[in-house]
Amino acid sequence: MISGIVLAAGESSRFGSTKQLVEVDGKPLVVHAIDALRDAGVDEILVVVGHDEERVREALPPDAHVISNPAYRDGQATSLAAALHDVDPSSEAAVVLLADQPGVAAEDVASLISGFHRTRNQIVRAAYLDGPGPALLSREIYAEAGHLHGDAGARVLMASHPEWVHEVPIERPAPPDIDTAEDLRSL
Repeated sequence: MISGIVLAAGESSRFGSTKQLVEVDGKPLVVHAIDALRDAGVDEILVVVGHDEERVREALPPDAHVISNPAYRDGQATSLAAALHDVDPSSEAAVVLLADQPGVAAEDVASLISGFHRTRNQIVRAAYLDGPGPALLSREIYAEAGHLHGDAGARVLMASHPEWVHEVPIERPAPPDIDTAEDLRSL
C-alpha cells in the first residue's frame, strides 16, 4: 500500500490569506495535490490541516482522510509527524506533497512510486531539471521522519543520509511554490 500525504496546515503568512483555498484553474490550491495523488493511484490520501482548519476541511473531497495538527505553528515537521502517525498500518511508503505546489503532476508522483518499487530506497525524490521536488518516504524511516523539528521536513534526513536517497529524473523544470500573491499572479 502506498499512502499520499498533503501538508496543508500552514498559516500562509507571506501570502496574506489562506492560500490553500485560493482557486487555481477552478479548484482550491490544496485540491491540486490531492488530485495528483489520486490520479497516480495512491491507496490512501491524508491531508494535514491546521490554520483556518474548518474552511480548509470544507474544501476537501470526501476521499481525503483529514488530520488535525494543533501544533502547526511549530513547523512543517509537526504536520509530517501527524500524518505518518495516522497512515494505514500496511503502508509501505508515503508520497509527501505540499498544498502550495499545484504543478506537481500525477506522472511525477507515479515516477516516485515506480522508483520506490524498483529500488526500495528509504527516500525517493523527484529531480527536476532545475532542482529537487517532492519525495516518497519508506515505512522504514517513518519513525525517524516523525521526530523531525521545524520547517525543514525530510530535507534534514536527505542531507544527513544521502545514501538513502534515490533521485528520479523528471525532464522539466520544478513546478513553482505559491508563497506570495505575486507567485500566484505569475502562475
